Order: sequence, then structure tokens, then C-alpha cells
Amino acid sequence: MKFNDIEIKWLGHDGFKIKNSKIVYIDPFKIHDNEKADLILITHEHYDHLSLDDINKIIDNKTMIIASEICKNSLEKLNVKELKLIKPGDKLKIDNIWVEAVYSYNIGKQFHPKKDLRNGYILTINNTRIYHAGDTDLIPEMNALENIDIALLPVSGTYVMDVNEAVEAVKIIKPKIVIPMHINLIIGTMKDAEDFKKLASKYCKVEIL
Repeated sequence: MKFNDIEIKWLGHDGFKIKNSKIVYIDPFKIHDNEKADLILITHEHYDHLSLDDINKIIDNKTMIIASEICKNSLEKLNVKELKLIKPGDKLKIDNIWVEAVYSYNIGKQFHPKKDLRNGYILTINNTRIYHAGDTDLIPEMNALENIDIALLPVSGTYVMDVNEAVEAVKIIKPKIVIPMHINLIIGTMKDAEDFKKLASKYCKVEIL
């Protein structure tokens, strides 16, 4: 998918590759891509988000990794240009890209407690704001998200929002485009994505990649 000269490719599960002047990967897992990354964002430490096998396919000594602090032990020995550990509320600029960490957690589930400070991310590239929600439920902090052009939202349920909760998130966030994720690998199916599209399309454009 292209938006404002930014190419967005779904790599499966929660993984994405975002290309403009830089090559950015988010949570690469079981990928068939080996184009070297300028920047890799890791939301949290679970194996389907922090996969060293996949990270090693796409790093070189020019790659920067940004991750939640809970990822430190797994990532600190990698041979990359720099590892930056950030938490919700932190914001930094990497050349022409702004990266902001936001909350991503479960309510009433034990998988991703808020206290562990796992990240979602807002990437701002060429004035386009892309929100990757990470493994999250429908959380109050979504009310503070502003001017989101593209939202990458989990829809599978169990560990994250289900279809109906993701629709409620769309109504709160008001993105121009939403792309469903957290499907078709460990949990969730393409039917979840189609069900989400039927319900969410009245609020914004839905792209299934």
C-alpha cells in the first residue's frame, strides 16, 4: 500500500515494513525479506515480536533498533549502530523520522500488564502519522492520540483487542486508513480481518494487506 510516497507492506502477524527515504521494520517475525533496515522498532519481548532470527536477517552496522526497556537483555549484544530503549511518553527524532512510544497493554488479561511498559509506536514520516498499536486492548490512552493517518490495529482477540473492540478503537482514534493485524499466524484469521472491515468501513477506509 502507498500513502504520501510511503510504502507500507504487511509481513504477517504484527510485522510491517515501511519505506520512504529510510527502511523501517516493526516487529519482524517469520519474514521472507532481507532488505537491510535503517531502523527496527520492537514493541515488546515476546518471541513473535522480538525474533532474533528475523532481526538478524535485516541488520547491519548501520541499523538502529528502538525497543521497549523490557527487551534490553535480548537485544544488547546485537551488532548494530545503536540500540535505544524507550518507554511510553518518550519521543525521539532519527534523521527525518519522529518515533513516539505510547502505551500498549491488556485490561483484565495477564499477558501484557501495563506496569511492564511495553510500547506501541507513532511514526511520523513526511507529516504522515502511522500508529502501530502493539499487543494492546482498547485502552483509555487511545483518547489522546491525535491526527493519526494510518492505524495498524490488532483484531484477533485473546491476547489483544477483538474485532468489536478494534472497531471502537477506530471510532476513538479516527484514522484516515486502518490496517488490521495480529492475524493469520499464531492466532486470528483473515475472516477476523474481513469481519473488522465490514464493521469499521463506515468510519474510515480499511485496507487488508
